[in-house]
Parts: sequence; C-alpha cells; structure tokens
Amino acid sequence: VDGNKEMMAIGLMNMAGSCSSCYVTTGSFSRSAVNYNAGAQTALSNIVMASAVLVTLLFLMPLFYYTPTVILAAIIITAVIGLIDYQAAFRLWKVDKLDFVACLSSFFGVLFVSVPMGLAISVGVSVFKILLHVTRPNTTTLGNIPGTYIYQSLGRYREAMRIPSFLVLAVESPIYFANATYLQERTLRWVREEEERIKVNNESTLKCVILDMTAVTAIDTSGIELLGE
Repeated sequence: VDGNKEMMAIGLMNMAGSCSSCYVTTGSFSRSAVNYNAGAQTALSNIVMASAVLVTLLFLMPLFYYTPTVILAAIIITAVIGLIDYQAAFRLWKVDKLDFVACLSSFFGVLFVSVPMGLAISVGVSVFKILLHVTRPNTTTLGNIPGTYIYQSLGRYREAMRIPSFLVLAVESPIYFANATYLQERTLRWVREEEERIKVNNESTLKCVILDMTAVTAIDTSGIELLGE
C-alpha cells in the first residue's frame, strides 16, 4: 500500500464530492482493521466492503436499529486491539524518551479527550523535541584512534586517546542565532572541565582548542561572530 497514493485518492474524492454536497470521504481505521482481520489481500476487498456497506445502508438498517451501542463498540475494539504495537512502544522507550512521550500523549489524548486534542498534544511534543535539538545541539570531545588518523568520540570509543595539550571538540549541527549562545557557553564549559582534569592528573597545560565542524552544514553571522570570539 502506497500511503501517498492513498492520500491523493482521498483528497481527489473529497474535491469531487464537495461539488455535489457529498459526505466527507475518509478511511475508517476500525473498518480497515476489520477488513484486514477478515483476510483481505488486495484492493478489490474495498469494493466488496463498500458494496456491503451500501446494501446495509439501503436495506438492512431497520435490522440494526435496536442494536445496543455497546455491541458496536465491542466489535470495533475487538478489531482494533490487534493493531496496537506494544513492541514499537517499548522500542521508542529504549531509543528516544521524547518519542515515547509523544506516543503516549497521542494515545491517551485520543483515548480520554478527543482525536484533535490527542494529535495536537503529540505534535506539540514533537515540535518541542525539534526545538530542543536545534537550540541545544550535541557537542562531544574527540580522541585519536591509536595507529590511525581517525578521531572519534571519547565517550563512545574506549580506545580513543586524548591528544596532550589539545582539546578537540565536535559540533554536530548547523550554527546560527538560535544555538550560538549555547555553543559558546558549552565550549567554555568544555575548556574549564578539561583544565580541571589536567590539573588533577598533573598533565601538560592546555594550549589549543580545535573545533571539528565536519557536521556543520550551515553557519550564519551569529555563528561567525561566535567563532571570532
């Protein structure tokens, strides 16, 4: 199933339907779940399902008039419960806590409030995550891999060795006005921590700070002023 084609089809149907006062066209999640659980394999099943719904609406509605809403809800819950991916939620928790928070926010927001509110909360959490990464980019100290010219993070590679009298810092994002101040403060903090470490270990004094800007794809005037300082 191509999601882009599905969205284009729904959009075209709504555009055409709006010209004749038709009901809004959409893809019911619960109906799709029932269709999937019934063993549907091709798009032809949608035609069969649409035909069944049409016949039901035209001729069989009196038979369902006295059906309790609880029974209809039970049918929907039974169909949809199998689509909840618990493993994906556990994976989000292990990989990225903010993604997990966004997942729970949308789930409980839709469950206890409404669909628009649940989606709005999850979008808000996602936007907050993006802003957090943009304004507080990752920086790390690099060390040399013995016997090579390769420099890697000291926190990730145990074999990486510090270069005496040098502090190598890697900036892993574009530098512009939103994060220039943070990068300046973080760089000075790295320098202070390195000087304290050198003093404690009685090593040679720090003489030079090298910035690895391989991952910096863009820089504005605020970033240039930061480097000048």
